[in-house]
Amino acid sequence: MRAMILAAGRGERMRPLTDHTPKPLLKVKGQPLIVYHIKTLAKIGIKDIVINLGHLGHKIETALGNGDTWGVRIQYSYEDPILETGGGVVKALPLLGSDPFIVVSGDIYTDYPFERLPKNPTHLLHIVLVDNPPHHPRGDFALVDGFVLESGGPLLNFAGIYVYRPEFFEGCTVGVYSIGPLMRKMIRNRQVTGEYYQGMWHNVGTPQQLEEIN
Repeated sequence: MRAMILAAGRGERMRPLTDHTPKPLLKVKGQPLIVYHIKTLAKIGIKDIVINLGHLGHKIETALGNGDTWGVRIQYSYEDPILETGGGVVKALPLLGSDPFIVVSGDIYTDYPFERLPKNPTHLLHIVLVDNPPHHPRGDFALVDGFVLESGGPLLNFAGIYVYRPEFFEGCTVGVYSIGPLMRKMIRNRQVTGEYYQGMWHNVGTPQQLEEIN
């Protein structure tokens, strides 16, 4: 199984910190945020990791190299312009292989046990939902009988942790677009399963949020 860390974004809300440092390299408790993800993925046996690069991407590549430090192999998917969460994954598909793969947003900090993720999901996408954080109290999706729905239960927050089957992207082309509309289409087709995690999870989106975590 392979994994992708989304790390191309500009991090506008994190300015001025991201004017000279890409958000994934900002430190949480003394360690770059992206390194937490690499270590977590390595711990569950993921050896091949793809990282998409956009804003100040050369600094991420310089900091991480080929992944030898953590016993993984890192490949980079370069974006110009930045392709967002949909187009970015589609561009990286040739590096992710033909089996289901994990995608992690590079701006979350969590102790979620990634070994719980299904290696062979029954449907096209599996996601993790968490309690709604203060900055997003209305939530995103409901979880009903293991399926992610747009309504029908309490709305929970999408955690930025996915397991995709490659077929999810059938017919998609490389371009600048969010994964949101396609995900909602798949939800309406009952092709998205999910799970609820009640442990530690933070979105590292603003300097204040970073300071609070630290």
